[in-house]
Amino acid sequence: MDKTTFVHPYIPNSVPEIKNEMMKEVGVEDLEELYCEIPDQLRFKGKLNLPEAIPSEYELKRHLDEILDKNTTCNDYLNFLGSGCWQHYVPAVVDEILGRAEFLTAYSGAEYCDLGKWQARFEAHSLLGELLNFDVVSESTYSWGNAAGLAIRMASRITGRNEVLIPKSICPDRLLEIKTLCQPENMENSIKIKLIEFDKESGLLDLQDLRNNISDKTAAIYFENPSYLGFIEEQGEEICKIVKDHGVLSIVGVDPISLGIMAPPADYGADMACGEIQPLGIHMNCGGGQAGFIAFRDDDVYISECPLLIYSMVETEEEGQYAFTEIRSERTSYAARDKAKDWVGTASGLWTIGAGVYLALMGPQGMKETGETIIQNANFARKLINEIEGVKVLFNTTFKEFVVNFDGTGKTVAEINKALEDNGIFGGKDLTEDFPELGNSALYCITEVHTKQDVYKLVDALKEVLK
Repeated sequence: MDKTTFVHPYIPNSVPEIKNEMMKEVGVEDLEELYCEIPDQLRFKGKLNLPEAIPSEYELKRHLDEILDKNTTCNDYLNFLGSGCWQHYVPAVVDEILGRAEFLTAYSGAEYCDLGKWQARFEAHSLLGELLNFDVVSESTYSWGNAAGLAIRMASRITGRNEVLIPKSICPDRLLEIKTLCQPENMENSIKIKLIEFDKESGLLDLQDLRNNISDKTAAIYFENPSYLGFIEEQGEEICKIVKDHGVLSIVGVDPISLGIMAPPADYGADMACGEIQPLGIHMNCGGGQAGFIAFRDDDVYISECPLLIYSMVETEEEGQYAFTEIRSERTSYAARDKAKDWVGTASGLWTIGAGVYLALMGPQGMKETGETIIQNANFARKLINEIEGVKVLFNTTFKEFVVNFDGTGKTVAEINKALEDNGIFGGKDLTEDFPELGNSALYCITEVHTKQDVYKLVDALKEVLK
């Protein structure tokens, strides 16, 4: 094939005649003119190490399958790794709905392409609001950490203060996201982060350290329930009361799949909630499948400071008829651009719809049964693992994740995980670097997908590995 006239089969408008027509329309004679604003020193001068184009769809699929086959997935191995992206069951109907063209391909939901996307998102947010017991739920953003950072910035604007308190038990990656959004000192309205101690026996927030650090500069406290380390923060109501007495807002990070059996943050006094919708019918994906949300009560102060899209029902020009739409979009960077409260962009709307389908399918009873199954499975695994010689499960109350300490085994978590992997098992997240105070420990995850046989297999493998 003549490479000078090669038309790439997977790049639209690559036919030379169409290219020339488009260039003529915009008034350029050479494609390089479109890149003239890029300084010469920033341009790549070499040749990219890319394979030759594969024109056959079958050959291309075969080539990609060979690359993907190098991966080892949770379909191949028994998985006990969570730590922010968890293996939950995704009902087939969720995939079926998300694969529909009107949801999968319609970009933004504007009037020219909205085929029910706005209504689907409104319904999803309504279901999430019922689960969280908050009136308003924002459009999904990139991740839980991003949502937490934006919620903290909201609290800073609402209170006029520039400090946030966060327990040291927080997920390190999530803390990095929050720092990126809140802490750069060269940014206007930089927010200082103060880390609060937690009890190493129970995992619970150290209330005395909280009282010692709260001040008239504190805008908010952010804590998670269940926590990153798995334990249930039983002091939620007391924490919210302490900070409220100082004019401080409380933001609770939450795993929504726990709310079938746990009280929602609003019930124990939280002003805002944020979290991750990936457990609600979203597959684990490499580099995707994550989506954070912010929820709060129907208060104009909160709505006006939320930088994310909000969907609602509005009256139309036809009396008695209603439509679903974005409201108060002047708050967002979509309308205000660089003058907006915060910068947001294309995020996770498709996952919002997936979560909505999941919640509608499960209903209150389904969420209750799922939560009960998870906590029963997790406690069954905790009990058996804690009976292994040299092994100790930390903290008393957990939901689906728990910390396992291996100090008494003479082996490191890395060594144990490698041996488990040789047995077709993904072990827990190694915590030794991020939480050295917990010793030689790992974070294990048990959900509704794990059977008793799965737990027995893990326990037997651990006993064999630790001989």
